[in-house]
Amino acid sequence: MNRRHAILSLSLACLALVVLAAGAWMAAPAGAQALKGPIKIGVLYDLTGPFAAAGAYPGSIGTRIAIDMVNEKGGVLGKYNLQAIAGDSQSKADVAINEAERLLNVEKVDILLGIYSSAIAVPLAEKVDKQNRVLWITIAISDAVFKGRDLKYTFRAQVPGSQFGQISTRFIADYAGERFKMKPQDVRGAIIYEDGPYGTGVAASGEAEMKKIGMRLVLKEGYSAAAPDLASLVTKLKAARPDVLFHTGYNPDITLFLRQAKELGLRMKAIVGHGAGYGQYDKLREAFREDVDHIFNVDPVASQLLDPKKYTNAELGRIRDEFLARYKKETGVAEIPPHASMGFNNTWILLTDVLPRAIQKYGGWSADAIQKAALETDIPEGGTIQGYGVKFAGPGHEVRGQNLRASLVVMQYIGGKTHVVYPKAIATASPVLPLPPTSPYAAR
Repeated sequence: MNRRHAILSLSLACLALVVLAAGAWMAAPAGAQALKGPIKIGVLYDLTGPFAAAGAYPGSIGTRIAIDMVNEKGGVLGKYNLQAIAGDSQSKADVAINEAERLLNVEKVDILLGIYSSAIAVPLAEKVDKQNRVLWITIAISDAVFKGRDLKYTFRAQVPGSQFGQISTRFIADYAGERFKMKPQDVRGAIIYEDGPYGTGVAASGEAEMKKIGMRLVLKEGYSAAAPDLASLVTKLKAARPDVLFHTGYNPDITLFLRQAKELGLRMKAIVGHGAGYGQYDKLREAFREDVDHIFNVDPVASQLLDPKKYTNAELGRIRDEFLARYKKETGVAEIPPHASMGFNNTWILLTDVLPRAIQKYGGWSADAIQKAALETDIPEGGTIQGYGVKFAGPGHEVRGQNLRASLVVMQYIGGKTHVVYPKAIATASPVLPLPPTSPYAAR
């Protein structure tokens, strides 16, 4: 009997071990994987071609600095190293798609990150999402990336394009009475834009906001970013006589337009640009010197312009300052463009907020683990180096994957330096409006 009891006890003990092991396996986080680093990130930007100078290259440097800073502390959670594998879109959508395929299916990256141009982001997002792979967009702004597409694995902490046209129009309306001595409804506005997804989306939102305010739209016209001559557009603008020009373009076409506008004598009270080429102050200054003073740019704020005391914690200020110091040391520029902050900030959110949660709560960095962790991101205003918070739209939302807490500012180049001039609550300078007589574009 004693022997039987011993055998029975041993059998029950073995069974208990099997049950415990099975329970532990069943309780493992969804999307769990063998956590053998490194975490491979495909970093895809336009390193060559016209988009490189329009902001993609500064964005890529910001991303690389974020990855370096995390790796220097041992990687994600101090133990999972990041391996960045670069790709060059060459400012061409077909090249970008081929590079994405290489990174995802040859290099076997876990995450595809970056993307500057909306013309690339719109077709690429759907292709990557259909492969059940993560696309983390840092800069491209077009609403068409997300609107009505229900993308499961695509996320963007960046501001959507529709906000650009809205805030620039509201800015002019808010100052029309004080600075123009005009009612907003009497202001004559013109909208010109590169005719890709980026420019088209911003222009549409600007037109809608003008209609809401009652501002007069005297001309709206798109053009190819590769156009060799914009003289006919300048001539149309002269005939339309706008008080304010709202312009959305990249660096080469903006440079061409401003040069021909000066040559042909186009005059107005204000020029408001929307990111991209207007965010590259060093490039504009190199081409036009003091002529670019007092032009406005709408963008997520360049982080160096914010008061670090308004961050949610002091550590963010130290992180911001470390990023800025590294960027200046590498590039030697005096004015760090907003795109550098975008590249760093929107990469930092993934590396220090989303990935740690994906690993700790959902077992790793699979696409499912990352998308679950991203949907739980809840960063308040002041919780990133660009000042805005982060909360991604979830399933059932029209723009699933878009950060609903992202925000913009209006900046102005005054005396060779960039200042935040709107919204008024966070402005660091009062806008120079209308254009002063010293500007070659000022109304006479």
